[in-house]
Amino acid sequence: MTTFDELTAWAGLGNVTRAEAAVVSGWQVPEEQRRLLVDVGIPVVDQLIEYVSIQEEADPALRTSVGTSLYLLTRNHHGDLVPGLQWSFGVEPGTGAVHYVLPQGEAWFANSSIGLWLRTLHHYGRHVRDSEVLGAPDDREDEALAELRMLADELKKIDPPAFGGYHGFIWAEFLDRWLW
Repeated sequence: MTTFDELTAWAGLGNVTRAEAAVVSGWQVPEEQRRLLVDVGIPVVDQLIEYVSIQEEADPALRTSVGTSLYLLTRNHHGDLVPGLQWSFGVEPGTGAVHYVLPQGEAWFANSSIGLWLRTLHHYGRHVRDSEVLGAPDDREDEALAELRMLADELKKIDPPAFGGYHGFIWAEFLDRWLW
């Protein structure tokens, strides 16, 4: 299980946000998953999570294009590429599955649970931080692609359903387009 200290070791102390227990207490997700948001927290992750934005409302507030709603966890504007557009991670009521919601509301599957999402973020973040190749991929594109394939294989071992396809599954597509 991923811990707060493990996340802050690579993300930095100011880049991991823990939820307040009172805020998530009414969420309709498994209790052990809510507890992870409180005890472990959510890290800022380059290119994925610009800032943690745990919703305070008891009802899911992140709307998807198919009419369902998720509990909002994070927001990302991807810099200044397209002002006003927002990408977010949200958690599904009942199951606790995590989805990545695109600006038009399309929800892509991220991970089977908050716990597996945090483990995946931790493994990804630590790997990218420690990588010589991914830190400066311009001159070593073939090596970077090989490393990203290896990283995808490692992440797939953490949560196999997260790699159950390509379109509609954030991790497979994100890693495939990482260099671009």
